[in-house]
Amino acid sequence: MKNKKNYKRQRPEQQAQPQVNSEYMREAEADNLYEGRHAVMELLNAEKTIHRIFIKQGEVDGSLRVILAKAKEHGIVIAQISKDKLDAMSETGRHQGVIALCPPFEYANLTQVLVDCTRAGETPFLLVLDKIFDPHNFGAIIRTALASGVHGIIIPKRRAVGITAAVVRASAGAAGHMPIIRVSNIAQAVDAMKKAGIWIAGADMDGQNVYSANMTGPIAIVIGNEAEGVSRLIKDKCDFLVSLPMVGAIGSLNASVAAGVLMYEVVRRREMK
Repeated sequence: MKNKKNYKRQRPEQQAQPQVNSEYMREAEADNLYEGRHAVMELLNAEKTIHRIFIKQGEVDGSLRVILAKAKEHGIVIAQISKDKLDAMSETGRHQGVIALCPPFEYANLTQVLVDCTRAGETPFLLVLDKIFDPHNFGAIIRTALASGVHGIIIPKRRAVGITAAVVRASAGAAGHMPIIRVSNIAQAVDAMKKAGIWIAGADMDGQNVYSANMTGPIAIVIGNEAEGVSRLIKDKCDFLVSLPMVGAIGSLNASVAAGVLMYEVVRRREMK
């Protein structure tokens, strides 16, 4: 997602980089930016709405050629601009020669996600992120969640990272496929899942070893933030707490790594059936 920036005119000698065409600036401020070849390719493959794709001027090779062909096939407006202008538009600074402008990200609805699970005859598997601030952690979690069959990820509206260009890029495009449920109150969302028969497992260093815990059936895993872990209020609402065994000298794992191990323990249990 592109945050508004201050584009005040400067004297030529003060300019750090070329200014972007005003039409491009208006679009970038109104829409979401998806940066990088993988992220844009995933959007095209998923046939998501794309307002415009910006590709660097000059020779187009490799995956950029494929992106260009797919964009033309879908009738998407393409603008070839200089790398300097792409740099000026970029939020991540790692656009790899392509940026897509898309409508604002559409967050999912928890009730609808649960209804979809029922209709598909699948056992609900959700993830709750309690105030995750690092976009790279969030993006990595989304990617692993998609690969492990998670039906939806619940995040708070405030005091947490939402879907941004950095998150999308870190997810390698997975954010375009994973239902992200943004709620005003995590505690109320947990209560709603419990009423729906979903067991809530909180990740906590004082919890029982995850390999001896019951991780089968309808389940939601709660992952706390990078500094404080799961908040006391949410921890008290969990049905049980689980931990990962720590053998080495360190006592904790990165949030995205811990989330990945826990998610795949659920996958392992389900595969054993």
